[in-house]
Amino acid sequence: MDPLNVTRRYFLGQCTGVSLGAMALSSLLGRAQAATSSAGDAIGLPGLPHFAPKAKRVIFLTQSGGPSQIELFDEKPGLMKWAGVELPDSVRRGQRVTTMTANQKQLIKPAATTFARHGQSGATISEWLPHLSRIADDVCFIKSMHTDEINHAPAMTKFLTGHQIAGRPSIGSWVSYGLGSTNRNLPDYLVLISKMQRPSDQPLYDHYWGSGFLPSRYQGVKLRNARDPVLYLRDPDGLPREVRRGMLDGLGEINQMRLDQTGDPEIATRIRQYEMAYRMQASVPELTDLRGEPDEVFQLYGPDSRRAGSYAANCILARRLIERGVRFIQLFHPDWDHHSRLTSWCTARCRDTDQPSAALVTDLKRRGLLDDTLVVWGGEFGRGVAGQGQWDSPEAGRDHHPRCFTMWLAGGGVKPGLTFGATDDFSYNVAENPVHVRDLHATILHLLGVDHERLTHRFQGLDFRLTGVEPAQVVRGILA
Repeated sequence: MDPLNVTRRYFLGQCTGVSLGAMALSSLLGRAQAATSSAGDAIGLPGLPHFAPKAKRVIFLTQSGGPSQIELFDEKPGLMKWAGVELPDSVRRGQRVTTMTANQKQLIKPAATTFARHGQSGATISEWLPHLSRIADDVCFIKSMHTDEINHAPAMTKFLTGHQIAGRPSIGSWVSYGLGSTNRNLPDYLVLISKMQRPSDQPLYDHYWGSGFLPSRYQGVKLRNARDPVLYLRDPDGLPREVRRGMLDGLGEINQMRLDQTGDPEIATRIRQYEMAYRMQASVPELTDLRGEPDEVFQLYGPDSRRAGSYAANCILARRLIERGVRFIQLFHPDWDHHSRLTSWCTARCRDTDQPSAALVTDLKRRGLLDDTLVVWGGEFGRGVAGQGQWDSPEAGRDHHPRCFTMWLAGGGVKPGLTFGATDDFSYNVAENPVHVRDLHATILHLLGVDHERLTHRFQGLDFRLTGVEPAQVVRGILA
């Protein structure tokens, strides 16, 4: 072997007298074996799930940009008497705002919509969400969400990875790492991004679904809205399948030899991903071809569901992925960042997402899949009660607000028809049953049968976990 190409793992593996090296190699090989069987199938870590799960899989409907809880869920009729009045110091409590509104008075802007109570649960929902209103008794609303970051990238990073700085594994990667998948033809964790009808300035970074310091096989695989849903999956024209199979077998033998020498888990990832790509060449085209869906399904999900790449079409794909045993599916819909023209832009995003989101819950329920599928809807933070710009102008919007926002969940062991938590009279601070993003993560893992304190990965000498080192609690009040 070239002495300049000796890896640390290889060196320690060859030094039989170094017990530390043997222990390290054994640990690495154990993790590689836990991640990949001889057939290349994904299996979970030993001992997981920790207890009987309520949910087997998750669909995370990620609304990027910060939907306004004031317009959509958190009715505050008393704000009308405060219209145009500066937010009292007793409510603001010195909390910061972004630089976009720091130099203007915080003049209160009442909701630009009306609300009504729906279902036997009496859930309060905006007129802008008529389809969600019809399934109010299937949904659990958490109105007391809060987070720490006030700008999009760090807030979304924390919302999805548990930490505001990029580099940690996303929640989907943690689930894939801990539980694996029973599906042999598709990845454990798939990501779908809406193809918008107008350009969106809301960036979606790859680390939102990245695997961080976990082996790269646990990162989310993005399905594109293009001829090739997954890049580099198609064989070159003229390459027969049997030739490709022979090439992969040869590569697999070479990689296995190197894995036996070094114990590098990234080589185990490479072996499995080559095999997965080969299987996906058949499974992905069948998955993404919606022509076999009956007209009734497209009617249920709405008029945009026939447009490839739309949020509605992606909701149908999410259901199809669930039927194929995929563990974690994440949809991203951007452009909820309404600093201006809130009444026109927020209603447009509601038109994009309201009917498909409600249809997904309805579709899963009628197919017997909702009981063990957890659906999560929400964004990285909410919007502030003060108007941005001239508060009473049609051009007015709202600034970012991390101190309180609303999310909803359905299925997967969550109490249906429940509204949990509450905010103050200004929808500015949490007043009852606060739920931090860490608590949401702990609860999602709990519903999957995982103790968030016991799902860890050692990196740079530390045992990391999704919920970090700060206190995190399972929100038992929403559990069925």
